[in-house]
Amino acid sequence: MAAEKPSILIVEDEAKMRRLLELQLAEEGFRAQTAPDAETGLKLLHKESFDLVVTDFRLPGMSGLEFLHAVKRTNTNLPVIVMTAYGTVESAVEAMKDGASDYVLKPFSLAELVLVIRKELGTHQLREENRSLREALGKRYEYDKIIARSDKMQEVLAMVERVAPTTATVLLGGESGVGKDLIARAIHEHSTRARGPWVKINSTAIPENLLESELFGYEKGAFSGATSAKPGKFELADKGTLFLDEIGDVPAATQVKLLRVLQEKEFERLGGTKTLKVDVRLIAATNRDLRAALEDGTFREDLFYRLNVVAIDIPPLRDRKDDVPALANFFLTKYAADAQKRIQGITPQAMNRLMDFHWPGNARELENIIQRGVMLSSGTMLDVGDIHLDVPSPRAGDGAAPSLPPGMTLDQWEDQLIREALRHANGNKSQAARALGLSRNALRYRLSKMGVADPATPEKEAD
Repeated sequence: MAAEKPSILIVEDEAKMRRLLELQLAEEGFRAQTAPDAETGLKLLHKESFDLVVTDFRLPGMSGLEFLHAVKRTNTNLPVIVMTAYGTVESAVEAMKDGASDYVLKPFSLAELVLVIRKELGTHQLREENRSLREALGKRYEYDKIIARSDKMQEVLAMVERVAPTTATVLLGGESGVGKDLIARAIHEHSTRARGPWVKINSTAIPENLLESELFGYEKGAFSGATSAKPGKFELADKGTLFLDEIGDVPAATQVKLLRVLQEKEFERLGGTKTLKVDVRLIAATNRDLRAALEDGTFREDLFYRLNVVAIDIPPLRDRKDDVPALANFFLTKYAADAQKRIQGITPQAMNRLMDFHWPGNARELENIIQRGVMLSSGTMLDVGDIHLDVPSPRAGDGAAPSLPPGMTLDQWEDQLIREALRHANGNKSQAARALGLSRNALRYRLSKMGVADPATPEKEAD
């Protein structure tokens, strides 16, 4: 059975050129359809499947560049060739940066265009075959600054690979210290927005009464001290990605505004009346169980389902011990270079100690342990004596069950942990809550049960 002819969509406003291209491509063995403008071209793309698009750069209504963006939003893998006049080479190069596969300069010969089309179709087919082959062979994914030797982290990176080129909102879950910020950054850098801004905000690092103005900005005079207007993080992230960390701690009033931005792509600054439109991809992260937060009424159900389009859960380090040696050596190389020390590696005994530990603080805790070891080490190898763990390391399979300190009830022990966390954080409840793995509201509830005063002053809350 003969192979199906490649299908080409031609978007060209000049009728004679459109007809000429259609006839020539038909003679060359292609199935060609034409559209006089971008809007008609998009309708055809929604109705039918094409192998390649050829579009003029100058079009009535929506421009060729806008058309390119629209095509890439719906199908990032579809090759697009741009036709442009000789005097607008810079525009053609800009189109290449924005995802065009190639361009031809007018006036061009039909043979030249056919050659470019055949080249792009061949390249696209090879790219798809390579992708299928990698998947069939169980490709190992590699991303800068992300250590992923374990199967569980490879599954996470496989999800990143699939979701990054899309426009979907992503919700990252996982304990504090697992690297949610690194995964979020990888999604941005491998998306079509990679050249756009990357803006990060941690909701627990900002007092509740200031979070809304940080996200949405404010106008002059909106509140005491607002001596001039200030854009918020959503405005700064326009045409890019906003990473909102610890979204489970966002107050209810701010959740309403977040829902509106996700649904309608618009908002008003604090104290303003002008509606602002933005094009922002949101990646959110949380170390809380948001489904439990739905049940206790602290998180909006409609916002949760808007955020939970694609959910990626990052496993704790204790569940992916295969990553410990590579992470430890990565941190060792980094901090040995910073300290200008010739530490060549980690002894097997020291590595065994790291492998036996349960890592409640995950990769962030491992990094701190290695950094401390490098600073204190006087040898060429990091040894057991250089590994200073914060708590005893339970060995796997020893059967020892965790127990309370002698003479203490569970409530007393938990109260002591909370007081110690506050002391280490110098009274900063946001930092103490993160150290304990609690939300700020949950910590305040525990403090109230303990009878500890909670003035909630902005000075204490600011990070």
